[in-house]
Amino acid sequence: MPSNNDNKILELKKQIEEKKKKLNKSQKFTPVTNCSIEMDGVRFNINVLQKEQLINLLVKLKANAIAAEKLDLLNDYMISGYSVTDWIDDLKARFDYLSRKEEEQKLKTMEAKLNQLLSNDKKVELEIDEIEAMLNN
Repeated sequence: MPSNNDNKILELKKQIEEKKKKLNKSQKFTPVTNCSIEMDGVRFNINVLQKEQLINLLVKLKANAIAAEKLDLLNDYMISGYSVTDWIDDLKARFDYLSRKEEEQKLKTMEAKLNQLLSNDKKVELEIDEIEAMLNN
């Protein structure tokens, strides 16, 4: 017979599963640019940058974009062969992608901890249910 803790653990696992499904529905990182941008004489590959580095580049690019817009040059402002707005979009998309990956990892860690906390009886029951479901398919 499952304990109250088992019931709570199963409910938490269900919540984690729902969050994982929402994350999986989110977009993959599909850049418009070639992901290689040169700023202030330094070339960056946005595929390997960490979130903090992406934020720093985003802030610089946004400030430059605002200045270009004030000068009526936004449509002509190119960096490494792409418009500044394309770079901003790609950097934001990469940042969002990394954030989703972090969230996925946190959910996996929580799920593993919850699995360890289940009672042995409940683990056996879940295994039996899983085998039964496979046999009925």
